[in-house]
Amino acid sequence: MITALAPDKFDEVVEGLKEVQDPELGVNIVDLGLIYDLAWDDEATALIISMTLTSAGCPLTDVIEGDTANALDGIVDAFRINWVWMPPWGPERITDDGREMMRALGFSI
Repeated sequence: MITALAPDKFDEVVEGLKEVQDPELGVNIVDLGLIYDLAWDDEATALIISMTLTSAGCPLTDVIEGDTANALDGIVDAFRINWVWMPPWGPERITDDGREMMRALGFSI
């Protein structure tokens, strides 16, 4: 994950995003490795979240966007999700914590 945010704001944003669960897997989007980049837009007024999904055909983007809005309320004034598909997501992007969460849910990873 690359960042153009100040370190203190970056940590706060990441912790907020850990509240957003992938609706199908039940693990947060940070530990699943779905977040590719966090940066400010050109005017430094909105956070741009470049992220992907485990499947390009996922119908739950609205749920994730709503949960993200709730999670970042009070942390940033505005944000936009930039959905990206390259590089494609793969299980190698899952953090160690994410792997533990998935094992606890019964996934063999």
